[in-house]
Amino acid sequence: MTQTVAPERSMQEIINPATGEVIATVPAHTREETAEAFVRARRAQRRWVKTSFRQRRKIFLTFHNLVIDHRERLMDTIQDENGKNRLSALEEILDVAMTARHYAYRAEKLLKPVSRRSVVPLWTSTKEERAPKGVVGAIAPFNYPLSLAVSDAIPAILAGNSVVVKPDSQTPLSALLAAELLAEAGLPEGVYNVVTGRGSEVGQAIVEECDYLMFTGSTETGRLLAEQVAPRLIDYSMELGGKNALIIADDADIDRAVSEIWPACFSNSGQLCISIERMYVHRAVADEFIPAFVDKVKGLKVAGGHGWDADMGSLISVEHADKVEAFVDDAVAKGATVLAGGRRLRELGEAFYAPTVLTGVPESADLYRGEVFGPVVYIEIVDSNDEAIRRANDTDYGLNSSVWAKPSTGKKIASQLQTGTVNINEGYAPAWSSMDAPMGGFKTSGVGRRHGDGGLTKYTESRNVTQTRVMNVVNNRVRSEVWADLLPTTLRIGRDILR
Repeated sequence: MTQTVAPERSMQEIINPATGEVIATVPAHTREETAEAFVRARRAQRRWVKTSFRQRRKIFLTFHNLVIDHRERLMDTIQDENGKNRLSALEEILDVAMTARHYAYRAEKLLKPVSRRSVVPLWTSTKEERAPKGVVGAIAPFNYPLSLAVSDAIPAILAGNSVVVKPDSQTPLSALLAAELLAEAGLPEGVYNVVTGRGSEVGQAIVEECDYLMFTGSTETGRLLAEQVAPRLIDYSMELGGKNALIIADDADIDRAVSEIWPACFSNSGQLCISIERMYVHRAVADEFIPAFVDKVKGLKVAGGHGWDADMGSLISVEHADKVEAFVDDAVAKGATVLAGGRRLRELGEAFYAPTVLTGVPESADLYRGEVFGPVVYIEIVDSNDEAIRRANDTDYGLNSSVWAKPSTGKKIASQLQTGTVNINEGYAPAWSSMDAPMGGFKTSGVGRRHGDGGLTKYTESRNVTQTRVMNVVNNRVRSEVWADLLPTTLRIGRDILR
């Protein structure tokens, strides 16, 4: 997928983190070139907004089919630039396909003008219309290079916008491949634009040019971007960091929990904003759960390559592995105990780190409250479900949580957790995959929601269109007097009709 351009073009190398090999080079676009992409996107958007819903639906249902048909190539690309295992790459394929299909069928209904109650029923009529924002700027992270570069763009485009997306500089190949498939599906040129390069160049230009900003990444970066777009008074949606908690209640099915919890912590090598990093285990089941869970983790297979047998792949880079290692080493130095993992897997490659379980982590350790964004989870024993709830909520974050319990207990606990999604007897996948329901964060874990109806309507502006049918009473003394006499009767009749 190496792109050939003029010799003076600045290029950036894409490295397979599992092998350390350079697998491609892509342009490192400038701020000026990104601004030019917005010019093209605005031109395309003016044409695209006139496209019928039937044609929009046809394009994205075709794209859905192309994603499924090209899944092997897509998974190879995702793994080669990101290092994740095959199953985690498949999650991205499924997410993009589900998103395309859901919004292809939902968009027309969400964008259809809706009648609203007007001030004087019968005399006036009011409709709410939805207009696209214009050009949506999307800044996507490395951890889901296909899903987060495409799935947020799909509802934006179906709503009549064009999109300029900056994939992470480490993982641009999946977004570029998706652009090829969108073009093959019939999406007009300039509606979906991928601009590769550094955040200091491309990212800043997107912030300066877009009509709406969609960002997924760290809370720290989200705050900076919010400050930068504030003077322009444009809207934005952000999914940010998490320190997600899992609760094992006293009535949990322990055999099921031991067998099924590990993906909640170690899918995508723990590089998942909704991944579990804390566990609160009820003392009544701790002696049964903890040793069995630790044995399960010790048996996980970590490997590179495209095979289906790996439970976990590499981290995104050697530098990120260094960061995860520093978190664990700091915790151990301050008194934490390693129950599983806790080390680099240099025999596999410099970017590999073992799935790790800790206990006895003191509050002074950096990872106690800080987001590791890696394959590390710590366990604390609690004396009651109420204590587990209190500890789970004791964080600045509020993205995802997981509860393992009987249904009645699980629902009772879930309604008290301060997170945007709660999964009962699962880690993250069901809530994430429920396309008809919103997904996002409380507190510092984000602003706005993806998925659900709001995942599309956020890319629109609402317009109130009210038509006067009978007469205009404003600034006319005679009509105003008549109006004053008729008002009580008119309002009463209108209310009766609307009941």
